[in-house]
Amino acid sequence: MPTDLTDRSLLKELEDGLPLVSEPFEELGERLHISGTDVLQRLRQLKEEGIIRKFRVRINQRRIGITANAVVAWEVPEAVCPDLHSRFASFPGVSHCYLRQPVPGRWDYTLYTVHHGRSRTGVHEQVKRLAETTGITNYVVLFSTEEFKRVPNVRMGENGGGLI
Repeated sequence: MPTDLTDRSLLKELEDGLPLVSEPFEELGERLHISGTDVLQRLRQLKEEGIIRKFRVRINQRRIGITANAVVAWEVPEAVCPDLHSRFASFPGVSHCYLRQPVPGRWDYTLYTVHHGRSRTGVHEQVKRLAETTGITNYVVLFSTEEFKRVPNVRMGENGGGLI
């Protein structure tokens, strides 16, 4: 089915994201003078045709009060059990968990976790609980001070480390 004026209007409406209401597809339908069911049906068709590649949520963290974002670099000894990495990745409050190659003698951190919270104190408390749970106590917390660009996550190849 070729895109029609309604499909184009739907795509234009989605440029600013879904409405933050309990029934966003119904809301879009009202704006376009179609039902919420029709909105979903059209979105599925646009995806099947390859016009929409992905449909995902991106939350504006600052608008919901999440202002403390930190990367935590952990020095995890090589001899530590491999299951430990999974424990870091599954810990509540960890949104991302990465392995990286260290720079021996200069930067010996190999595991990185990303944490988000409403305050730096809250993030520090999360990190402290994670350290106590895993027994890894050599780490550094690096808070973000400004965001310049955000792009969707891409799985990294062999040379760039790996997403756990």
